[in-house]
Amino acid sequence: MTDFKKGLKDGIPIALGYISVSFTFGLQAVGVGLAWWEAVMISFTNITSAGQFAGLDIMVRGGGFWMEMACTQFIINLRYALMSLSLSQKTDKSVRGIHRWIIGFGITDEIFAVSMGNEKEISNKYLYGLILLPVLGWTGGTFLGVTVGSVLPSVVRDSMCIAIYGMFIAIIVPPAKKNSSILKVVVISVILSCAFKWLPLLNNVSSGFVIIICTIIAASIGAIFFPIKEEKE
Repeated sequence: MTDFKKGLKDGIPIALGYISVSFTFGLQAVGVGLAWWEAVMISFTNITSAGQFAGLDIMVRGGGFWMEMACTQFIINLRYALMSLSLSQKTDKSVRGIHRWIIGFGITDEIFAVSMGNEKEISNKYLYGLILLPVLGWTGGTFLGVTVGSVLPSVVRDSMCIAIYGMFIAIIVPPAKKNSSILKVVVISVILSCAFKWLPLLNNVSSGFVIIICTIIAASIGAIFFPIKEEKE
């Protein structure tokens, strides 16, 4: 039980951060016509900020299910598969069988980072504790957004809406400052996104395909021209 309590403690900051971001998702979801329970169910079954916001935009624009929604979610969330593979090298023998499936559902960028930060091997009890509060925070934040968001002052709602950008910046800036290759890929991604936003013809491409195109091009350029060398022991 000690591992579970430690996981709960480590998950508190993640849960608090998730509340503000998912609150924004709840606001946007009901703003485009989704029912409150639909927004809450999306958050409870996905737990992926970028994927949910991108998916919501695709639904609003009437994008196709397979060509846009499925492809976009696959590209955006592919990193979780890679994180899970890496995390499997950090877990002890208790993480096997059905536990892998359940824990895999709750792997996010922040949960992965905190898990890998442990010096010793981690157990399934620790991961369950670490995942529990962030899942509740993400789902609960969405519920607050769809229920009380409309009665809050506009200045508060507007400030919550930029929370997602603050989280993205917090994720991108630290590694970009340490590694010039990552910085270059980030700059390329920004330039491509601006091109699809402002240039004629390109600005007619749907948001779902823009995410796919920018991701593939930026990642390919980074892999070819700015590869990160593996550290040798």
